[in-house]
Amino acid sequence: MTPDMLATIYAYTAVGVGVILAAAGLGSAIGWGLICSKTLEGIARQPEMRPQLMTNMFIFAGLMESFPFIILAFAMWFLFANPFVGALTSAISALPK
Repeated sequence: MTPDMLATIYAYTAVGVGVILAAAGLGSAIGWGLICSKTLEGIARQPEMRPQLMTNMFIFAGLMESFPFIILAFAMWFLFANPFVGALTSAISALPK
């Protein structure tokens, strides 16, 4: 195992984590926009349903907001407890000498 191999694994992992976090942020933003727009459409159609629609909106918005935090936890796991380094070490040790 050379330092170049480790550097490559960490570099590719960092790029992958960046893409994952960007996709989670974009998905959450799109979800927020859809939730809020559909709630406003429902309120415009039936104003008397506003309290129920707002309650549902906040419940679903909370679920939507938890998704990026779960993804952030996985991203931190990939960065700080990189499983690919362990896989590289075990693959190299399994090679016949």
